[in-house]
Amino acid sequence: MQSSKKRVALVTGANRGIGFAVASLLARKGLTVIIGARDEKNGLDAQKRMSGNGRDVHFTLLDVADPTSIIAAIGRIDGLFGRLDVLVNNAGILIDSETGILELSLGLLQNTLKTNTFGPLLLSQGCVPLMQKHDYGRIVNISSTLGSLTEIVNPDSPYHDQHSPAYRLSKTMLNAITALLAKELHGTNILVNSVCPGWVRTDLGGPRAPLLPEQAAETPVWLATLPDDGPTGGFFREHQPIPW
Repeated sequence: MQSSKKRVALVTGANRGIGFAVASLLARKGLTVIIGARDEKNGLDAQKRMSGNGRDVHFTLLDVADPTSIIAAIGRIDGLFGRLDVLVNNAGILIDSETGILELSLGLLQNTLKTNTFGPLLLSQGCVPLMQKHDYGRIVNISSTLGSLTEIVNPDSPYHDQHSPAYRLSKTMLNAITALLAKELHGTNILVNSVCPGWVRTDLGGPRAPLLPEQAAETPVWLATLPDDGPTGGFFREHQPIPW
């Protein structure tokens, strides 16, 4: 086991896009960063690109849709570092952009929930005990305004015509997980928040998106490094609270 008092952060889906940008910024801030990725080659390549200039970056194989993979990754982190201080649940999929709720298949919904909702919940359940050992933790769930119930029912919302029911449901549930975790962990110095990074130029967001991953990473990193009196149980975008 490495003996270190440095904060240790795990970022899922960190081999590209927003996850890579979040992990890079945390590493630049001096945290030990663990890149979680389901493909070993891509994960090791991301580690190589992110390392340098004294940055402490590691890779662990992690498929958030596979409970066995989650358990194994948490065990490796505990064995190597003996701690975990920050968890950024970034990995996510959108596979139903042209589907309406009346046509949504159970299989499509289940596949989306496994990655976007069940994975973050299982990771949080497994990582909280490591955070409790040092009375410090920050959990950041990368959500979406598309999961906001306020936006879903608002006919004037700019997202009104957006379908993606499985994706939207997965993010609504993720927000509920955020609220429930924050409630149960109240007073433990483990702060839990959701964040919408915005429309970002990634494989998921597409080339027309206005934000670069580096811009989208700023608010998640702020939440991942909150002071002890920082907010918990909130939903944020561009450092400001937004409606559930």
